[in-house]
Amino acid sequence: MVNKSLRRAVFLDRDGVLVKPDFREGRSFAARTLTEFSIYPYAKDCVHRLQTLGFLVVVVTNQPDVTAGFLSVETVEEMHRLLLDETGVDDIEVCYDSREKPTRRRKPQPGMLEDSAAKLNIDPLVSYMVGDREIDIEAGNQIGCTTIFVDLGYTAYDAPHGQAISVLSLVDAVAWICSRENLTPT
Repeated sequence: MVNKSLRRAVFLDRDGVLVKPDFREGRSFAARTLTEFSIYPYAKDCVHRLQTLGFLVVVVTNQPDVTAGFLSVETVEEMHRLLLDETGVDDIEVCYDSREKPTRRRKPQPGMLEDSAAKLNIDPLVSYMVGDREIDIEAGNQIGCTTIFVDLGYTAYDAPHGQAISVLSLVDAVAWICSRENLTPT
């Protein structure tokens, strides 16, 4: 039974879903400078469509390059200010923890999603998680979200399992959510 007092959300990974990653050797790499930071041209429209359908849109992103010393927290915060300004997402959860010391907030753990759900009164069981890596799908599945894999053709990562559907972009993910929910964006 759906708790009507709780809200619905679409959680989005940042790099590969909203922001163009750098592709090298079958892997994706997050931007390390503001000049490298490039938001997909369709991101704003996709976020707006989801919000029009009644979803909160929350970015959940691992950014271990800060802990590794490749960029500063201030640079990431400026990237996120640009992302907020350009797309209108409702919130951004970020984890700076290193790959070597995983914590409850670092995907594949669901801590960022759990914290966001508590803060924004979100029901994960009627929400979605959209990501381009196995860790995104695993985090979403652990908290009970319907998961959508954006397949960018990475060859250096394990393929995810357990997602509801695989798509080629956020545009396709939004279309699938609309279809599944029997909703028509305005």
